[in-house]
Amino acid sequence: MKTFFIEAIYKKPINIGNKIFKLPNKIGLVATVQFIGHLSEIKKALEEKDKVVFLGNGFHTVYHGQVLGCDVLSASSIKKKVDAFLYIGTGSFHPLAISLETKKDVFMFNPIANNLKKFDFREAEKINKKNKGALIRFFNSDEIGVILTTKPAQKNLDKAFKLKKRFKEKNFYFLLFDTIDFSQLENFPFIECFVNTACPRIAIDDSIKLEKPIINIDDLK
Repeated sequence: MKTFFIEAIYKKPINIGNKIFKLPNKIGLVATVQFIGHLSEIKKALEEKDKVVFLGNGFHTVYHGQVLGCDVLSASSIKKKVDAFLYIGTGSFHPLAISLETKKDVFMFNPIANNLKKFDFREAEKINKKNKGALIRFFNSDEIGVILTTKPAQKNLDKAFKLKKRFKEKNFYFLLFDTIDFSQLENFPFIECFVNTACPRIAIDDSIKLEKPIINIDDLK
């Protein structure tokens, strides 16, 4: 089945105005695809106020500075160059991912509400503590369930099977889905901990759907 991704572009002007002065000197500029067309003018406005602006490149993204919920490489690739990030978009879904990955401050400018606020780093800290707990549980567990998907860009079969070589003392059960059905995971009560190989946001946003801890496979590095 062919799939078409149609970009919904925000066409109204975006003006940060005097809110620029609330930002630190070196800024990493990022946005969702709806607002990506405005980054050049926002970058120019920031530089006119003596800010140093950087834009990075993602892995699954098309544009400079574009971020996805599962791909914030546009931010992490430049994190050593910046003091903080300026996210152009709505909500805190993407800023959470940026904060977790970069450990930097994230300022969020919402073009719809025309306001600027700082992402609460304590939200990222809660996730980090939960991940550490899941990681400890993984190392202390023998029965591990590995969540796999056949979806494009999320299929990591080779990476999953390497777990058996890395952790030979553990028993791994590979659970393959197209669309992951968390209710089906309850059929394996003997599993002590899950490893997620699909979208990394599953271990963050969907962990409440599971009674057992879940850790992303990349966190096992």
